[in-house]
Amino acid sequence: MKKEKKKPEVEETEKVTEEEKPAEETTGKEEKKEPTAEEKLQEELKAEKEKYVRLYAEYDNYRKRTSAEKLQIYDDATAKAVKELLPLADSMTQALAQFDGKEVPEEFTKGIEMIAAQLKTCFEKLKVEPFCEVGDPFDPELHNAVSMVEDEALGENTISAVYQKGYKIGDKIIRHAMVVVANA
Repeated sequence: MKKEKKKPEVEETEKVTEEEKPAEETTGKEEKKEPTAEEKLQEELKAEKEKYVRLYAEYDNYRKRTSAEKLQIYDDATAKAVKELLPLADSMTQALAQFDGKEVPEEFTKGIEMIAAQLKTCFEKLKVEPFCEVGDPFDPELHNAVSMVEDEALGENTISAVYQKGYKIGDKIIRHAMVVVANA
């Protein structure tokens, strides 16, 4: 009988170990189980926040790009309009130069000076700047050399005469200056 008693104990122990095994297996499965509803919501919220940040950055870049394009279009349109007025500015400058030392009615000279001053004011409002003076260094990006001369009084690659002033808006060149370069 003792043997019979031992057998049920052994059977019970075997049953307990078998019961423990599934519990261990379920514990491993619990780690791999699906996230809770709260965790799912947290993940969705995180994904939506990331999506929002990307969308906001994309919109900000779009706004900056369109603003820069608008300014570029404005500068191009201004440059195109001013380019048509440059011959008038050149004529005013030449007319005033012709009056130097000559007897011309004062009212006539004063009238042309007033028109030239108005034109200069308009250019300033449009941020149009003339450039190029005698003595400036020659820069092929800004100047067109129409002639070269040797002049000991001037340094190397120096502008000795300006036939036509150059004009620019900011860094954009509207018209290159036509110059004579000394000692090139």
